[in-house]
Amino acid sequence: MPLPILDLSRAEDSSAWAERLGRLRATTSLGGAAAQTVSQIVEDVRRRGDAAVVENMRRWTDPDFDAERIRVHPDELQRAADSLDPVLCRSLEAAIANVRAYQEHIRPDDPATIEIAGAELGLRFRPVESTGLTVPGGVAVLVSTLVMLAVPAIVAGVEPRRIRVVNPPPTRREGEVPSDVSPVVLAACHLLGIDTVYRIGGAQAVAALAYGTQRVEPVELIAGPGNIYGQLAKQMVSGTCGTDGGFYGPSEIVTIADQSADPRCVAADLIAQAEHDPGKCFLIAWSREVIEGITQEVESQLQKRGRSAAIETALAEESAALIVADEAEAAHIADAVAAEHVSLAVSQPELWLERLRHGGEFFLGDQSPVAAGDYYAGPSHCLPTGTTARFASGISVYTFLKRSGTVHYRNGMPEAAIDAVARLAELEGLDAHAESARVRSRATRHP
Repeated sequence: MPLPILDLSRAEDSSAWAERLGRLRATTSLGGAAAQTVSQIVEDVRRRGDAAVVENMRRWTDPDFDAERIRVHPDELQRAADSLDPVLCRSLEAAIANVRAYQEHIRPDDPATIEIAGAELGLRFRPVESTGLTVPGGVAVLVSTLVMLAVPAIVAGVEPRRIRVVNPPPTRREGEVPSDVSPVVLAACHLLGIDTVYRIGGAQAVAALAYGTQRVEPVELIAGPGNIYGQLAKQMVSGTCGTDGGFYGPSEIVTIADQSADPRCVAADLIAQAEHDPGKCFLIAWSREVIEGITQEVESQLQKRGRSAAIETALAEESAALIVADEAEAAHIADAVAAEHVSLAVSQPELWLERLRHGGEFFLGDQSPVAAGDYYAGPSHCLPTGTTARFASGISVYTFLKRSGTVHYRNGMPEAAIDAVARLAELEGLDAHAESARVRSRATRHP
């Protein structure tokens, strides 16, 4: 059976689940060998720039990589757009339009000011000046990720010419035929008005965007998904520049299913997320019959998929089907996983949506495939992983906006406000703060 079944009423299975959940949470840790490797890469790029980027691209991606390949020439984007299949172009444009419509719908406006104690108080939203977007490319062509990152940034107000995209060529080994970044990704950049693309990825790309190199321009904010090395690198450069504040690592899904769920649809969603290699898939139900029906369907569908070997490994080693006591335990387990995708294959998904607290994105009903969110529906598919949906959110137009409060004593500070500020400042031993308020008193003001 490719998807292990764990009955949480049994102590042995409960321990196995605790171990698997612990491993999931550990993926975001700044400790361990991965973090040490990332720290060395980031510091190396900060000190040596392009030379360090090239060395790490040779080490991790392409043994023949050289500095001249770092920047994609803008003419290549134009040629890619000109050669894009018209049918594929229309699908891509439809996805862009859907994401744009959703992001425009949720983009916040500056709220009206409110007057409190004589002050007009407001809030304004402004976009970051530049952003670097990390689009993975070592295994799959993830043009959808470009759309899900770039469109929210553009809707926020970031100018396309101030957007830098990093997208590495496919990973290759010595002796293998070299290949380049996907022309579809380049074409999509052109459609979006983006003209700066770098053929780099991983921790070295994040460090290059943060510090700048001879060929890579630094940015104000870095956003996007990637493997553990890229995600840890974002944490390490935070402060040098802004980051998206999330951990967007290997894909994961939690599906809660009851007797109403169509096993074919649920199995297809689980397999689809495992296809990310590695994906992490968790099925939760309080009926053994439901669990067995879905896991049998997983086994049946698995052999028809092109990446069946990688999917089977992800299901066997990273995933689990959990038999729980009741709906309450199902909700508790789902919230503990706090998954990137939460699929509610139940008869009343709206009620479950109210019951659950954590999840990157929720898919209501078994007719709402996660793949629709990956490519087309509207909300960005760049979502928190590794249980970080407990406190983090997915990328959206909000990611690229800064908030600033405004204070305006249009008619001067009232005496009561001056007195309160001064007293509080003196309480903290800051007499200069107190005087900066008192000097504005009407009693001491010059005519």
